[in-house]
Amino acid sequence: MLRYRWQILLPHALVVCVTITIGLIADNASAQYCDERFYSCRAEPYQRLPYQRYPDQTYPYQRFPQQEPYQRYPQQDWRYAPVQPRAVAPQIQPAPYRAAPRPGPVAPLDATKRVEYAALYASIADEQFPVPAVRLSDIDPEYLRKSVNYPTNEPAGTIVIDAQNHFLYFVQGGGRAIRYGVGVGRQGFGWSGVATVNDMQEWPDWYPPKEMIARQPELRRQLTQLQSGIGMPGGSRNPLGARAMYLWQDNKDTLYRIHGTFEPWTIGKSVSSGCIRMINQDVIDLYERTAPGAKVVVVSSRS
Repeated sequence: MLRYRWQILLPHALVVCVTITIGLIADNASAQYCDERFYSCRAEPYQRLPYQRYPDQTYPYQRFPQQEPYQRYPQQDWRYAPVQPRAVAPQIQPAPYRAAPRPGPVAPLDATKRVEYAALYASIADEQFPVPAVRLSDIDPEYLRKSVNYPTNEPAGTIVIDAQNHFLYFVQGGGRAIRYGVGVGRQGFGWSGVATVNDMQEWPDWYPPKEMIARQPELRRQLTQLQSGIGMPGGSRNPLGARAMYLWQDNKDTLYRIHGTFEPWTIGKSVSSGCIRMINQDVIDLYERTAPGAKVVVVSSRS
């Protein structure tokens, strides 16, 4: 009988002991090792707090607070970077041709001389191309055409060019000459010596030498193929102007010319590449007085 009761009470006793033990453990854990991640340990068990992996951070899943979360953009990957076109050096275009600047007003002429020179340098309409009138205020009166005393041993019909003083003399004989103002070559392009007028042309074509084209590559834009090579046809834009006289020496072309210009304000200056330039009205007058084969004496500015 006792053995039967013991078999009945023993399981119940074990259950009671296990229940008491679990209650003591739970109470001890809640008192000493409670964690707020457990709902039973929170003051308000039904308020869900945001997850924080590290206590010193405020943004979840962010390791460094000062940086934005990493995002992958295709342009940040070298595999997706657009192909940049190869840089090409810009082509430098040559500067367009520019006329020499006009000077300021020069000493005025008296009334009598002004009327005389206005007639000498008036426009010429009966030419192949029109020749405009010269604005006298552009030119120093010293370089305007005039008859002067000029003692010399050279025979009449000789052309003497005084490069230093920018004068051209057409010897008339008897100690007289007609003096014209001229423009001469820049320093380093001067030329001196004795030559002859081998050829004379009205409204000539211009064939610049290769050396000049090398020094001034912008000239190539103004040149075309002509009957004698690459050059510029005669006309109101041609640097040789209305007339040209070609100077030869020892049966060889010196490449220097006496020619006109549409830039009369350059007379009295050293601006050309070695040639002798004159006002168009003056070179037309000299052309009519000069005979082919005439002697030309050029005195350098360095003499």
